[in-house]
Parts: sequence; C-alpha cells; structure tokens
Amino acid sequence: MTQSHVVVSDYGSFVGKKGERLQVKQGGKVTLEMPFRDLEQVSVLGSGVTLSSAALRECARHGVQMNFVSGSGDPYAKLVSPALTGTVITRREQLVAYNDDRGVSFAKQTVEAKIRNQANVLKYFAKHKRQAAPEVHSRIYDGAAAMEELRHEVQALQAERVDEIREALLSIEGRAGRAYWGLVGEILPEGVEFRGRERRGATDPVNSLLNYGYGILYHQVSGALSLAGLDVFAGFLHADRSGKPSLVLDMVEVFRQPVVDRTVIAWLNRGYGPVMEGDRLADRTRRELADKVLERLEDHDRYEGEKHRLKTIIQMQCRRLATFFRREAPYRPYVAGW
Repeated sequence: MTQSHVVVSDYGSFVGKKGERLQVKQGGKVTLEMPFRDLEQVSVLGSGVTLSSAALRECARHGVQMNFVSGSGDPYAKLVSPALTGTVITRREQLVAYNDDRGVSFAKQTVEAKIRNQANVLKYFAKHKRQAAPEVHSRIYDGAAAMEELRHEVQALQAERVDEIREALLSIEGRAGRAYWGLVGEILPEGVEFRGRERRGATDPVNSLLNYGYGILYHQVSGALSLAGLDVFAGFLHADRSGKPSLVLDMVEVFRQPVVDRTVIAWLNRGYGPVMEGDRLADRTRRELADKVLERLEDHDRYEGEKHRLKTIIQMQCRRLATFFRREAPYRPYVAGW
C-alpha cells in the first residue's frame, strides 16, 4: 500500500466508512483508517471482501477510483464517479481519429515504443551480467539490438486508416514479443521455470505473477484515460469488440515492460519464490506483488525533460493523447530509461 492507494486482499475484510475516513476491518478489528481526502485509489484483490454502500458513495464523492481484480489477475470491475467526465470534444475527435492519420500514427508509435521498452528492459538486466556471464550479456544485447531493428518495419508502414495496417503491426509486435520472452528466460535465475509467455489461464508462477501485475497496471491506465476524457472502449491497435476496453489495452502495451516486467524479473532474481495454491498465486504472494507494483509506480523516470513518478507519467501520457486527438499537440509515447 502506498500513501494514496489502499489495497484490500485478505479474505473476510470489510471496507466501510467512519466519519471522514475509509476504514478496513478484519475479524472485527480495524486494520487501516485513512481520510478520504488523502485517497486516490482503493483496489480489492481476490474474493471475500465486503464493502459498504456508504464507503462506495464517499469514494465517489471524493473522486477515489475503486478497482476490482480477480485472484488470477483479471480486472473485472472499476467504479468511478459519473461526474468525472472530460470534454465531449475529446471523445468526438477520438472517434473520428480512427479513420484518419491520427489513428495510424498512434498505433504505429504504440508498437514502436513497446519494442523499445522491451529492448530497454533486456539491456537493463543484461548490464548486470557483463562480468558474471559475458556470453549471456552479449547474447541479450545482440537480441535487443535485433528487436530494435524491427522498428524500421513499423516506420515503413503507410496507410490512411489503421484497419489497413493492423495485421502487419500485430505481426511485427508478435515477432518482437517472441524474441523478448525468449531472452527474458535467459535473464531469470536457475531453478525458475519459464517456458514462454502465457496469458489467460496460465498456471505457472512466472506467468501468474505477470498476469496479476498487468491486472493492477490495467486499472491504473484505465483510470488515467478516463480522467483525460477519453473513451476506454475506442482503441486503435486492438480491434473493437463488445465490452473490450481497447484503448486501455493499447496504452497498457507501452507500460507493461517498465512497470510490471521489470518488477517481476527483479523480484525473482533477488531470490523470491512465489507461492502457488493449486493453479493460482497464494493470497500472501498476491499482496506482496501488489505492493511491489505500487512501489514501482512511485519510482521516478525522465519524461518530457523532467523526472516524474511513473504513475504521474501514465496520467501525463493519457492527457497528451487527448490533446493529440484534438490536434493541439503532437503525440510522443513514453520510452523508459534503462
């Protein structure tokens, strides 16, 4: 838990309101109290947590986003105040952008930035192997450089509408992803089994950690897009589908690597052994991972010439996207340092 983000994950917890404070109880005992004015988000992880209507209403009144993530890491609900809406011009321009050069530009830049961030994560961990494992160091650096060459294929794509190049973009993204996850396997310590990336339904520890971390990041990005006045269901790189928050999935692509991948890989390399209960992460492991991801969001990186917290960069990036759709400023995606 960070100062402004409360995470509730213990089975049997009760989230209520006492005066002007959010209160969390476990077994009838108060485990946390915090003024609503100091809160930004409340995340409920897993099942067995009860919330009062008074707490929900007060969170909405103070603009506190409430996130709900299943035990396997799937985000299944988000509650925000209906008063938190951006200018209608932003949404109108976002929808129009799907059929013009803005949609093409955003989709291309998203894939390019994702590849760069994947390469930068690899180089970040490879530099620690320069002395201990020079062959591995060289192999990872060479692989990262080869991935970055794929950016030229992205840049060469030309189209009037994003639909015309989506398949080609996803093909390039897939090739980069296969190379990336293969090299991640070489970074992980001996004894940590990782056969490759698996998404929904993954039961191995590494993929379970990644999926759960992505679920937390998903809510951070979703809230930032909503605050920027954007429609989370109107994406570009990800195709439309009923109930699919395509723009969230688009924006998450650029932040997966610096926020979640780097956190999970570093955690495992420090000797952490995630605990599984059957085919899912144990409650304690989920709590610990949530804390690690939230701590990472508090870390600083350079963005637009200055140092900002990563969670602030996410919000700034979403606002920049809104101004881009309104043709008020160019769009530049976030590329993490290493």
